[in-house]
Amino acid sequence: MKTVFILNGPNLNMLGKREPSIYGTQTLDGIADLCRQSAQALGLKTDFRQSNHEGVLVDWIHEAADKAVGIVLNAAAYTHTSIALCDAIKAVQPLPVVEVHLSNIHAREAFRHVSMIAPNAAGMICGFGPLGYTLALQALASRL
Repeated sequence: MKTVFILNGPNLNMLGKREPSIYGTQTLDGIADLCRQSAQALGLKTDFRQSNHEGVLVDWIHEAADKAVGIVLNAAAYTHTSIALCDAIKAVQPLPVVEVHLSNIHAREAFRHVSMIAPNAAGMICGFGPLGYTLALQALASRL
């Protein structure tokens, strides 16, 4: 079975507690379960991870080049600041990356409108809550 890495950045371990009016009440464990079910229906397997550390995310992106057919990436706040993640994604191309955000980053503070990930991603899905992960898996499956 083909594996998709699903990588989550800083503070996403606090989902369900952190600003539920923006991020909803679903926990990251609940999203991981949703992703496993969605991937299985698509004939895929998931490797679901979260880190608050930028370098760890870079290492996982590099690892995905050898172990995955694609990446779903919710880089969280690093989306707007991380040249390191941008460069890591470039380094593993043509491995497809789909950027995901629970909230609509374009309807929030101006500093969230810019993504360092988007220029090198196959696409971006934002504003649909946990469903965005399912949509990202469907998008990746359609490209494989």
